[in-house]
Amino acid sequence: MGKVKGFMEFQRVLPADREPLERIHDWLEFHKEMALVDLQQQGARCMDCGTPYCHTGFMLSGMTAGCPVHNLVPEWNDYVYNGFWHEAYDRLIKTNNFPEFTGRVCPAPCEGSCVLGIIEPPVTIKNIEYSIIEHAFTQGWVEPKQILHKTGKRVAVVGSGPSGLACADQLNKAGHGVTVFERDNRFGGLMMYGIPNMKLDKKLVLDRRIDLMKQEGVTFMESTEVGVDYPADKLLEEFDAVVLCTGATKPRNLAAEGRDLPGIHFAMDFLRSSTKALLDNTEAALSATGKNVVVIGGGDTGTDCVATSLRQGCKSVIQLEIMPKPPLERQSNNPWPEWPKTFKVDYGQEEAESLQGEDPRKYSMMTKKFLADSQGIVQAVEVSRVEWTGVDGRFVPQPVAGTEQIVPADLVLLAMGFIGPEEHLLQQLQVVQDERSNIRATDKAYSTNRERIFAAGDARRGQSLVVWAIYEGRAAARECDRFLMGETHLP
Repeated sequence: MGKVKGFMEFQRVLPADREPLERIHDWLEFHKEMALVDLQQQGARCMDCGTPYCHTGFMLSGMTAGCPVHNLVPEWNDYVYNGFWHEAYDRLIKTNNFPEFTGRVCPAPCEGSCVLGIIEPPVTIKNIEYSIIEHAFTQGWVEPKQILHKTGKRVAVVGSGPSGLACADQLNKAGHGVTVFERDNRFGGLMMYGIPNMKLDKKLVLDRRIDLMKQEGVTFMESTEVGVDYPADKLLEEFDAVVLCTGATKPRNLAAEGRDLPGIHFAMDFLRSSTKALLDNTEAALSATGKNVVVIGGGDTGTDCVATSLRQGCKSVIQLEIMPKPPLERQSNNPWPEWPKTFKVDYGQEEAESLQGEDPRKYSMMTKKFLADSQGIVQAVEVSRVEWTGVDGRFVPQPVAGTEQIVPADLVLLAMGFIGPEEHLLQQLQVVQDERSNIRATDKAYSTNRERIFAAGDARRGQSLVVWAIYEGRAAARECDRFLMGETHLP
């Protein structure tokens, strides 16, 4: 795989990003592209490791290890090193319907499980994946495929996020008539309105792929919420099967005094408002302009809120994280091939630090209550430091007396993740949910308690990664095809 001693000859190199103080003034993607010769060198770093873990894709200690869609990473790295770009593209799309999505927004668990990562910085798998698919688009290799064999079966896919799109793409390739229902006015699910444009350009990336799928025969119904605009009981009347890919869109709330004060919003409402305003060329309904912003939550969504607030011209932004600051290197209780729980600086923090002079994240901080001004609008957050102590066999945060402080806040954004799918459609369809409120559907068959109804993605497994959503959509399509035809040739 690659050059035999390439990992000894070449250092890990990533493409340069646009300067933080430049890019915060626009909504363009911030990554630059590498020259092909430099990418070939990075492909050469892929080792002939015998037992690669990069493509394994399993859960280890509650975290993803390796690539869930089982990308043939060593194979396309070897092709890139040797300059066989079309062959690399062919290998890439065998396992991943949308590498242009994962190449931009996936946290790359494949790199966390790279064998080279035991002794050196891992292979730049994510950037090579991105480069392969973008080179393929540039060369005109990504073309709509004519589906010659039609089965006469009709399938409804509810939701156009990554799981819904992957499911629809696979079922269409199997010859079924596929209709995708989306309640929003644009397709892509949380990728459209939940991920800012500077991470994933909507017209360049999402619209480009949707247009291809339309040309291949997939029908898309926008602004159509099943159970509201389209009666739920019509699904099983008009379609031979239904796949629910509605996502886990119920945000986690914060039980703190003053939570209901004006000026406190869920992160996704803020991000949606920003992207919608950008695409519609209007003013955002929720804006950080001139405000002191406090983001509660330290994940990717929190980072996106930081970066969006900076672009809207906030007065200041900080990010509260209840967890301790991660170590700089792997600890003994976090061995390879687990996902490395180490300190990282993402694009939003880099931008905030460049503008404000310090990392916006405040670790081991608990929100105690929200304080209002004379008009009853939030103006500050009372926080305190916490220590993680063992209680009844588990670690819980305990506030440290005397560490309370008041943080100015004109806009508070809650970015603490999601707790499951919305329930009104599931109740109408009489689909059973599990103890975590997710749709109960087996890992093997992806079938629910209702015959002909399948489920995939975050709605089934809970909040997860885009790459897991693609895997789930592909798997549900395979099992739906097996149900419809008695056998399946889908991978």
